[in-house]
Amino acid sequence: MAKSPAAATSKKGAAKKAPRSKSAKPNVDVDQLKQDYRMMLLIRRFEEKAGQLYGMGLIGGFCHLYIGQEAVVTGVQGSATGDDGVITSYRDHGHMLACGLDPKGVMAELTGREGGLSKGKGGSMHMFSKEKNFYGGHGIVGAQVPLGAGMAFAYKYRGQDRVSLTYIGDGAMNQGQVYESFNMAALWKLPVVFIVENNQYAMGTSAERHSASGLSLCNRGASYGIPGVEVDGMDVMAVREAAADAIAHCRAGKGPIILEMMTYRYRGHSMSDPAKYRSKDEVNEMRSQRDPIESVRKVLLEGGYATEEDLKAVDKEIKAIVAEAADFSQKSPEPDPSELYTDVLVDA
Repeated sequence: MAKSPAAATSKKGAAKKAPRSKSAKPNVDVDQLKQDYRMMLLIRRFEEKAGQLYGMGLIGGFCHLYIGQEAVVTGVQGSATGDDGVITSYRDHGHMLACGLDPKGVMAELTGREGGLSKGKGGSMHMFSKEKNFYGGHGIVGAQVPLGAGMAFAYKYRGQDRVSLTYIGDGAMNQGQVYESFNMAALWKLPVVFIVENNQYAMGTSAERHSASGLSLCNRGASYGIPGVEVDGMDVMAVREAAADAIAHCRAGKGPIILEMMTYRYRGHSMSDPAKYRSKDEVNEMRSQRDPIESVRKVLLEGGYATEEDLKAVDKEIKAIVAEAADFSQKSPEPDPSELYTDVLVDA
């Protein structure tokens, strides 16, 4: 059974060849922290509603929820610019929201409606937004990594000051194409940040069982000269700090870097996964002691930066936004049959 991020850190200590990201500084940027709290809460409430809609039969196919991992994408995207490219796997709803996309368009895509970001044809796993430089969730495990490296190559080839933010799960880190991408990225010093969301389980197999290197995935690029940093992915402030450093590293022309975010998912791999491979006590311990949203809530309250009433008002606002998205997703019409033949080829 995999250890929690906290337990794994205390057991492993610092990564062998990569310094572990320091904890967030106590003198926090309050406005920034409030924004992070709001975004994480939006992702949490959105995913909870998506789970409800799936249970009602309104979302078909696969649906992978991001509940528990909100600090990762919130902190990383909060350190990026709108020009930086983003690409990830099939657990992509939170990433789209963190990129600033309309929750109505995301939810409508989940329900396969015309108002969805991919016109209802991509569903939960395959959404895109050229406007926000979001190049998809991808259903094939690890397939987004060579594409992310390709994005970075394009940026460098064109002389653009942009970085490719390429997200990958711990299970996908065992795919061969990942290491081919690492080699090319290092060889050409491509501006790509490989963000490993180590949520402790590859589908139903713990990281300690599916990886010969255990929980230290940030060193997987060492043979290519790619530096790696292990980060507390349940702490949004630590994530922001590490992401800002990594993005700056790429912008300075120093090539790729790996950030291993030690995080945790509360739900199963997908909605069809009962998650019987771990105990309820393990999940409850993470929820009660390491929840990323509750941790920020505690900082805001204990620091006198917000009151209970302030945070209740934020939650009320977020719930209204999500309810509106859910309503839109059911009222939007289904795609016209003629759409079956559109968006297949691009005129170039």
